[in-house]
Amino acid sequence: MVITRAELESFRGQTLPDLLGADVRLLFVGINPGLRAAAVKAPFGGGSNRFYPALYRAGITREQISASNGFRPEDLAELHARGIGITSLVARASARADELTNAELIEGAALLAERVRMIAPCAVAMLGITAYRTAFGRPKALIGVQPETLGGAPLWVVPNPSGLNAHAPLPVLAAAYREVAVAAGIAVYEVPV
Repeated sequence: MVITRAELESFRGQTLPDLLGADVRLLFVGINPGLRAAAVKAPFGGGSNRFYPALYRAGITREQISASNGFRPEDLAELHARGIGITSLVARASARADELTNAELIEGAALLAERVRMIAPCAVAMLGITAYRTAFGRPKALIGVQPETLGGAPLWVVPNPSGLNAHAPLPVLAAAYREVAVAAGIAVYEVPV
C-alpha cells in the first residue's frame, strides 16, 4: 500500500486501540504509534520497524508477521493465541518518538500503570530505555528486568525495534524479547536460523 507523505501527515495525533486478546501474558509497550502505524491501524506498522521480525526470530510467533499494510486475521489470531498484547506509552501518533514532550511521557507512565493493573499480564516489556528513563524518572535504569513492578506485573525494558535504533541489531532484539517471553510463561518456538 503506497501512502504519500501528505497522507501520512493527516494521521498525526491520531490514536490506535490497544491490541489485546482474552489472555495477555506479555504486554509490549511501544513509545507511541508512528504515522504509518496509525494509517494502517496496526502497531509497529512502519516498513523499517523490526518488531515483528524480532518476535519471529525470538520464537514468539511461528511465522513472521508483516503489519505494513495492516494485520491479516490470522496474524491477529496468532498474537492473541500466544498471549501477546501491544499498547503505547503515549497514545498520539507522530513521525518520530522524539516529537513527544517529557510531560507526555510522564503522564503516559501514570496512565500505563493503571492500564496494566486492568490487563494483568504476567510481564510487561517497555520498548526503549530512553523513553522509560524519562517517563518513570529513572535516569540510570538499564536494559533488562527492573527492580520495581508496573501495575503489579514484572517490568522489563528491552531495546526499541525502530529502524532508527541502529545500535540494537535484530539478533539483540530477538534475544531480549525471547527472554521476557520466557519469563512471561510463553512457550517459545525453536529459533529460526
